[in-house]
Amino acid sequence: MKGVILVGGLGTRLLPMTRVTNKHLLPVGRFPMVYYPLYGLMEAGIRDIMVVTGGNAPGDFMELLHDGSEFGLEHLSFVYQRGAGGIADALRLARSFVGDERVLVMLGDNILGGSIREHVAGYHQQPSGARILLRSVHDPERFGVADIDESGRVLSIEEKPEQPKSDLAVVGVYMYDERLWEILPTLTPSARGQLEITDVNNAYREVGELTADVLECDWSDAGTPESLFRAAEITRGSAFWQSADLPTGAD
Repeated sequence: MKGVILVGGLGTRLLPMTRVTNKHLLPVGRFPMVYYPLYGLMEAGIRDIMVVTGGNAPGDFMELLHDGSEFGLEHLSFVYQRGAGGIADALRLARSFVGDERVLVMLGDNILGGSIREHVAGYHQQPSGARILLRSVHDPERFGVADIDESGRVLSIEEKPEQPKSDLAVVGVYMYDERLWEILPTLTPSARGQLEITDVNNAYREVGELTADVLECDWSDAGTPESLFRAAEITRGSAFWQSADLPTGAD
């Protein structure tokens, strides 16, 4: 299984901090934000990862992460997304990297309070299709919201609904099989001119091949000053991150 981390975007909600750097390079607790998804994928058993950059300071990711060996990775690749085409558009850049393997996609500003290893292992047992991660939240109307049945099959996904069917927000962690590459060319831009990851997930859902796991650990995105602060609190209060062997760069 390959891993893809998406660290594009302009981070406008975090201005002026993102005026001269990519938001995924901002500190969350002691470490740069991008360290957390990178280590999370590695801890889940993924050793071959591509980082899809965009916006400003793309070269700083290579300067920071080098070849990934400090994290225990076998290969770390980089590719640049021009413009703001959306998450699904960014995934198209990973086609040759992923090949015919399954892929785990993680948004670089998603901070989880624990391991995703068991969820990745569960997906390996799924014959085909896709799997997403969800988290119960008190304000689901701010997120994409999923409704699932007792077996974990996704019945619907709605973006920022006024009357949510559940309190389960869609976390920025997605697992796909090779049918992803058949779906991407069929997508059309949304009203905001982007190729949306929700459309990818709904394509799997429409044929009954989208399942979900509900996270028990804390989760926050880090796209606003408030959520960036919350993400730092999660890393400080998490036994998983306190025991994680994250590289410091010190000799």
